Amino acid sequence: MKKLCALITSACLVCASGAAAGFTAQKAPSLVKNCKSAYLMDFNSGECLYEENATARMPIASVCKVMTLTLVFDAVNAGEISVDDTVTVSETAAGMGGSQVFLQSGLQYTVGQLIKSIIVCSANDSCVALSETIAGGEGEFVAKMNAKATELGCNDTLFANCTGLPRETQYSCAKDVAVMFSNLIKNEAYFSYSKIWLEDFVHPDNRTTSMTNTNKLVRKYSACDGGKTGFTNEAGFCLASTAVKNGLRLVSAVLGASSSDDRFSSTVSMFDYGFANYKNSIVLDKDVTLNDEFVLRGGKKESYLVRPERNGYVFSKIDDEHDITFKVTDYEVKAPVAENDVVGSIEVYRDGVLVDTVNVVAAESVEKANFFDYFRQNAKEWAL
Repeated sequence: MKKLCALITSACLVCASGAAAGFTAQKAPSLVKNCKSAYLMDFNSGECLYEENATARMPIASVCKVMTLTLVFDAVNAGEISVDDTVTVSETAAGMGGSQVFLQSGLQYTVGQLIKSIIVCSANDSCVALSETIAGGEGEFVAKMNAKATELGCNDTLFANCTGLPRETQYSCAKDVAVMFSNLIKNEAYFSYSKIWLEDFVHPDNRTTSMTNTNKLVRKYSACDGGKTGFTNEAGFCLASTAVKNGLRLVSAVLGASSSDDRFSSTVSMFDYGFANYKNSIVLDKDVTLNDEFVLRGGKKESYLVRPERNGYVFSKIDDEHDITFKVTDYEVKAPVAENDVVGSIEVYRDGVLVDTVNVVAAESVEKANFFDYFRQNAKEWAL
């Protein structure tokens, strides 16, 4: 085992299991106005910074599409569908009411077009078209939505459709919404659509439908780069959103707001609070090799360069100070080793307590040694 130590000021991490790092979410005074429920969290650690009635079950309207989009991106990532694949729209999908882009039954649209229309203008018809493509029908797709919610630990969530249109026995809560949205935005492709403000949706028959982003914050709040709105008379005005500033990404959810302005102003209030009181510092950089090389058995080289598989962040209150140390473990890999192979791990300790574990990967490829390599290595030893 190798050990690498560093002193990091204002640092704090959360255990990979989700254990709290010692922060207490603000409860008073209220940061939100005329909202039934609210939740603010740090994206990287999952730490809660603010909550108000956060686990109360209530309808979330089109914010339901956060999970719809999650399953679509899961299917893309798994290679089950491609953004360039075409989808033939059914009569059921084309006949959806509410927010839509007026898909024509029998016409073909690309998966990427449909994803964009959901993210930008909350298109119900696109949701159903994709649900039928991925699962064979909306009912089967909804079963997958509920299974995914359980997988994410969202125990106060139940879906009955993929659009969020009013239906009995369908609910979620602000905390679950924030967790689900945080999981969705792990897909970098999401952000290629989420910042679009105004765009024409071009149909195969050359019709166009104007799409306007329902999340006004992407235009009015500079740090905001994504979100999902929702509204029904039953649910009120809802919003899941994210913003990033100085390396700190926050995720928020407000449910049951009395007006559209209230949901946006309450979200801004929470973001402003988070950015004013907390920060993220990179303690492990995935693009920087570690100080020590790992020993390689049976390779053309006796050691090789390694790096963290992902960035490691320390999340903290701005004025807090903690001692952050690292223990780097070498898995004693045999050659050959390929670049990006997992070859070890880094344990991160905050004030002596294990708070995170990051894989170590090879930063270079090394081939297996042949007879002449062994001869040269032995010749060096003999020369000594």
